[in-house]
Amino acid sequence: MSTETPLVASPDKTRRDLFFHHDFRQLWVGDTVSVFGAQFVLFAMPLLAVQLLHAGAFEMGILSMLESLAFLLISLPAGAWVDRWRKKRVIVLGDLSRAALLITLPVAWLTGWLSMGQLYLVAFLVGCITVFFDVANQSYLPEIVEGDQISEGNGKLQASQQTAQVVGPAAASALVRLIGSPLTIGVTAVFMALSSLSVSLIRHRETPHDPTTRRPLAHEIREGLDFVLKHPLLRRIVAYTGGSNLASSAVFALFVLYVIKTLGFSETTLGLVMSVGAIGGLLGAVSSARFSRLVGEGRAIPLSALMGAVFIAAIPLASVLPAVPTLMVGQFFTSWAVVVYNITQVSFRQRLCPKPLLGRMNASIRFLVWGPMPIGAFLGGLVGRHLGIVPTMWIFVAVSLCAALPVVFSPLITMRDLPRSLDALADSHVVGEKPSDEPDDVR
Repeated sequence: MSTETPLVASPDKTRRDLFFHHDFRQLWVGDTVSVFGAQFVLFAMPLLAVQLLHAGAFEMGILSMLESLAFLLISLPAGAWVDRWRKKRVIVLGDLSRAALLITLPVAWLTGWLSMGQLYLVAFLVGCITVFFDVANQSYLPEIVEGDQISEGNGKLQASQQTAQVVGPAAASALVRLIGSPLTIGVTAVFMALSSLSVSLIRHRETPHDPTTRRPLAHEIREGLDFVLKHPLLRRIVAYTGGSNLASSAVFALFVLYVIKTLGFSETTLGLVMSVGAIGGLLGAVSSARFSRLVGEGRAIPLSALMGAVFIAAIPLASVLPAVPTLMVGQFFTSWAVVVYNITQVSFRQRLCPKPLLGRMNASIRFLVWGPMPIGAFLGGLVGRHLGIVPTMWIFVAVSLCAALPVVFSPLITMRDLPRSLDALADSHVVGEKPSDEPDDVR
């Protein structure tokens, strides 16, 4: 990113400037409204499948797989396309089109036509739109704030997301009890549509992509993949995140079924457990900078990765220990670790990457780390049908621990600071040029 001299300001002044930054504020409000709405869908859609359509382990695995399958199928070309398009337009249209798809579920329920087939189709199409939305949303932040404000901006966005995860499940469980899961999804559609209004008010004018500079799509995709896979630290981060996502997708594809059927709890208890977990994520968002200063920005990545891999074991442990407190403790610390990890590594890669390559870099990472999610969800449902839910969860807890090895046994564990020398590389980076095998200040 930029090698300009940092702003001479106190931390408080920097925070005050970004809080009153018009364009960031509009992005922040829009993102907050969107993630609050999304929490209702994440809670209500599996409940709809389990309670109204009587889905089993395999059906829940298929549903979870379809929600993230698009990241495996289209995220690479999506990144190249997003780099050619206006990112604000992609974000606005993404929210509006997802709202239109979601509203079909309560309409079908009211008319008696709701089926697992429609649920599968809506989940897949919403996932396809989300690919473009997420790549554009994550690539847009560096366009509207200064380089030294990216980490702060990510922290604020994560804080909103975690607040939504704290309040969302509890509010969604109350709303499901009041109006049912189909109409709760209808409320979500309204939230999705409203979030686009705030983003549409952003004043920043994006520089149009020059069509004459376009190269073949395959070449542009390869540039994004090369940047990620040839970087000595990013490829380790990607290896852990992809393996962890595979394992957690298998576990959480069965989570609602596990809590409702195996443990015998109500949707209210499910919402309470998810809210407590989200409190951990909220604390992770507000404490990630302090944690990074305490242990070092570099070490924060492997330490938080290892912690997240360990505490996911609390989910199957709840079948033999006091269930509710075990789930709450596990969800709290898992969420804290995941958010700290994400803020640290996402800020690092945004700071590192040249702006013209941001969409393809983010899409490449989405492909590599979210692509395993539908595979994990499918495997979770398949193995769960044959071996049972709890044994399946233990298998993927072991996978999660193994996935942490690339970052735990890496130069990151010895590094207090992530290599700032590579910021200059990002500015002078010639697309397609191979970075050095190791950063200069790795010890």
